[in-house]
Amino acid sequence: MDTETTGTTGTGTGTGTPPIPPAPQVWPSLRARDARALIRFLSEAFGFEEVVAYGEGGFVAHAELAWPEGGGVMLGSDRPTPEGEEPWPGGPGTFTAYVVTADPDALHARALAAGARITTAPFDTDYGSRDFAAADPEGNRWYFGSYPGAPRPPAG
Repeated sequence: MDTETTGTTGTGTGTGTPPIPPAPQVWPSLRARDARALIRFLSEAFGFEEVVAYGEGGFVAHAELAWPEGGGVMLGSDRPTPEGEEPWPGGPGTFTAYVVTADPDALHARALAAGARITTAPFDTDYGSRDFAAADPEGNRWYFGSYPGAPRPPAG
């Protein structure tokens, strides 16, 4: 099994098992006033899956949430800037992301059922995507849609 004949990427075992896709290489990151509550919300309302969450009590030093359709986000509790370091560029509630999903209408229904605040109702774009937008309890804006991005030129 190779990428030229299957159109897939990753490495298989040579025994007919499907190739493993590469890990995401871009991790959007955000901070939260109540990171544990935000993790619960993102899981319940949108379907993110908690991979890890390091920290004790209400403090989250680092968490990773996987998006079931590929990729993910990292987040942690807001905290003071250590002396001599530059401050974190975005405070809680200032994050935005576009998340690709195969079924925006089903995700919209899930988000509504979980109490998400919908900021833009589902609509069809002029470039063929079906999109909607929601805000999480921290004020971050999440844009969901079926547009996977423009085709990339071949490597080389």
